[in-house]
Amino acid sequence: MKKENNIDKITRKDAIKKMGKYAALTAVGTFVILNPLKAQQTSPDPGGNPFD
Repeated sequence: MKKENNIDKITRKDAIKKMGKYAALTAVGTFVILNPLKAQQTSPDPGGNPFD
Protein backbone atom coordinates (compact mmCIF):
# COMPACT_ATOMS: atom_id res chain seq x y z
CA MET A 1 0.00 0.00 0.00
CA LYS A 2 1.53 3.30 -1.12
CA LYS A 3 0.74 6.60 0.58
CA GLU A 4 0.21 9.62 -1.61
CA ASN A 5 1.48 13.04 -0.62
CA ASN A 6 -1.19 15.70 -0.87
CA ILE A 7 1.35 18.49 -0.49
CA ASP A 8 1.16 21.23 -3.11
CA LYS A 9 4.38 21.21 -5.08
CA ILE A 10 6.01 24.46 -6.16
CA THR A 11 8.69 25.10 -8.73
CA ARG A 12 12.27 26.02 -7.93
CA LYS A 13 11.64 29.56 -9.19
CA ASP A 14 8.67 30.00 -6.84
CA ALA A 15 10.68 28.60 -3.93
CA ILE A 16 13.51 31.08 -4.57
CA LYS A 17 11.03 33.97 -4.67
CA LYS A 18 9.46 32.84 -1.41
CA MET A 19 12.84 32.46 0.31
CA GLY A 20 13.84 35.93 -0.91
CA LYS A 21 10.83 37.40 0.85
CA TYR A 22 11.72 35.59 4.08
CA ALA A 23 15.33 36.77 3.79
CA ALA A 24 14.22 40.39 3.34
CA LEU A 25 11.89 40.16 6.31
CA THR A 26 14.65 38.66 8.45
CA ALA A 27 17.08 41.42 7.44
CA VAL A 28 14.59 44.13 8.36
CA GLY A 29 13.81 42.46 11.68
CA THR A 30 17.48 42.11 12.52
CA PHE A 31 18.14 45.76 11.66
CA VAL A 32 15.24 46.93 13.83
CA ILE A 33 16.36 44.82 16.78
CA LEU A 34 20.09 45.56 16.61
CA ASN A 35 20.03 49.22 15.60
CA PRO A 36 18.81 50.55 18.98
CA LEU A 37 21.53 48.54 20.73
CA LYS A 38 24.22 50.15 18.57
CA ALA A 39 22.78 53.60 19.17
CA GLN A 40 22.73 52.95 22.91
CA GLN A 41 26.40 51.92 22.90
CA THR A 42 27.53 55.11 21.20
CA SER A 43 25.45 57.49 23.36
CA PRO A 44 27.00 59.18 26.40
CA ASP A 45 26.35 57.76 29.86
CA PRO A 46 23.12 59.35 31.14
CA GLY A 47 23.65 58.17 34.72
CA GLY A 48 26.47 60.53 35.55
CA ASN A 49 26.25 63.60 37.75
CA PRO A 50 25.86 66.65 35.46
CA PHE A 51 27.44 68.91 38.11
CA ASP A 52 30.84 67.17 38.18
